[in-house]
Amino acid sequence: MTLLWTSEDLIAAMAGRPFGTLPAGVNGISIDSRTVAPGDAFFAIKGDRVDGHNFASLAVANGAELLVVSEAKLPALGRLVTPMIVVDDVLEALRLLGIAARARTGARIIAVTGSVGKTTTKEMLRLALSPSGRVHAAVASFNNHWGVPVTLARMPADTEYGVFEIGMNHPGEITPLVHQVRPHVAIITTIAAAHLGNFHNLKEIAAAKAEIFDGVEPGGHVLLNRDNAQFGFLEKAAQTAGIVHIHSFGQHAKAEYRMAEYDGGSERSTLWATIGGETLEVEIGAPGRHIAENAVAALAAVSLSGADVHKAAAAFATLSAVKGRGARHRLAIGHGSFTLIDESYNANPASMRAAIAVLAASVPQGQGRRIAVLGDMLEMGEFAAKVHGELASVLLAAGIEHVWLAGPEMAALKNELPDSVSVAYHDTTDALAAFAAASVGEGDVVMVKSSLGLGFGKIIATLLDMYPAFSDTGRLN
Repeated sequence: MTLLWTSEDLIAAMAGRPFGTLPAGVNGISIDSRTVAPGDAFFAIKGDRVDGHNFASLAVANGAELLVVSEAKLPALGRLVTPMIVVDDVLEALRLLGIAARARTGARIIAVTGSVGKTTTKEMLRLALSPSGRVHAAVASFNNHWGVPVTLARMPADTEYGVFEIGMNHPGEITPLVHQVRPHVAIITTIAAAHLGNFHNLKEIAAAKAEIFDGVEPGGHVLLNRDNAQFGFLEKAAQTAGIVHIHSFGQHAKAEYRMAEYDGGSERSTLWATIGGETLEVEIGAPGRHIAENAVAALAAVSLSGADVHKAAAAFATLSAVKGRGARHRLAIGHGSFTLIDESYNANPASMRAAIAVLAASVPQGQGRRIAVLGDMLEMGEFAAKVHGELASVLLAAGIEHVWLAGPEMAALKNELPDSVSVAYHDTTDALAAFAAASVGEGDVVMVKSSLGLGFGKIIATLLDMYPAFSDTGRLN
C-alpha cells in the first residue's frame, strides 16, 4: 500500500521534530481518538471543549502509528512509547500539512460554500466526478478551521479531483480557509438567512460568502446562483476580486448553466439541464427542486473542471440523500409501514422551505398523514420570532395539516398556526421524541427537521429503534 505521508515529509511540512523511532510513514490522518484506524497519525488538537492530548492513549489503543503532539504537553505523555512528532501548536501543524498536501497535488480543486446545500453539492460532486478520475472529498461537514485542513491533509498525492466544503458563522472565517484550498472552481450555492443573528442583513451574509473569491487560483472559475437576489452583488464582488471567469446557474433565462425543466416525484426526480449548449436529461435518485438546482451547479463544475459531463449526469441516478439531509427510511408499523425523512442535521428558513416542499410532494399511503416535525432554527438573533412565525404560511401553502414542534423559538410558529392544523408542541426534544414514537401511524410520511443544537437526531434514533425496516416482502431485521 502506498503511504499517504512518509514520516520524513510530515516532519518537513510541519517543521516538527521526531521523538522516538518513527515509522516509514502513515496511511491516514485522524483528529478523533475514537475513530483512529490502524496506521493513522493522530493529531492531538486542543479544542474549545476537549484536549486531544488527554485521549492519546485511546488513539494508540485504536491503532495510531504516530502521534503529533505539542511541546508543552510532551512531559505529560512520558509514559507513552508510541513515536511522536513534536510541534509548537498541533492545529497549526495540521494547517501546514494541509497546505503541503495542496501544493503537492495536480488535482483540479473545487470549493463549495453557500447558506444552503453545501454538503449535498459536495456529495453530488463526489459522485459525479468519480467516473472521470480519482476523487477526494471531505467526510460529513468538515468545513471549518479544523475540518478543512484535515480534509486537505488526507488528500492523496495522486488525487485527480478534490472537492472541499467551506463554511462560516461570522465574517472573516472563509478567507483563511480558501487560501488553504486554492480552488480552480468556486461555487456559492445560494445566499439565505442562515446565521442571521450574526449579521445585520443578507448582503452582509453575501459579503462573507464572497470571501471565497480571494483564494481562487489565477484563471479560475466562479459559479453563482442566477436565481438568488444577491447575484448582482456577488458578481461585482467577484469582478473586484479579479475573477475573470464568472458563470451563473439556475432557472433564470440568462443563466449560463440552466435548469430548463424539472419533474419532481415523491422519491426521485428528473431534471433537464442545459450544459455547454446541450440539454441533458438527468435522472436524480432523490426528490426535491433544491436538489435539482444543486445538481445543475455540480454539472457546471464538472464541465469547468474538464471532466465527463455525460458520465456525471448518468451517475446522479444512483444519488441518495445522506443522514440528516433528506435520508429516507421506510419503517414497519402495524400491518404496513410509514416513511421517515431525516432532515435533522440543520435548519434555516431556506432549508426549512425546501424540506417542507419535499414533504408536500410525498405521498402518504391509505389514511396516512403528512407530518412536519420541526425544531428551532438557531442563530437567528433578533429575527428569530419573525422567521419562525413565517413558517406558518409555508406549511399552509404546502397543505401540511399535522405539525409537531419542540424548542422555545417554535412557540412563535405554534401561535401563528390556525385551528385547522393539528399542532402538538413540547418543550423538549426528548418529550417530542416520545410523543412521535407513540403517535406515528400506518401510511404516514414524517419529516424531521431542526438545527443541530436541538438534537433532533434523537427523534430519528427513537423511531429507528422502535420500528424495524420494512420491505415489500415484510419486515427486515
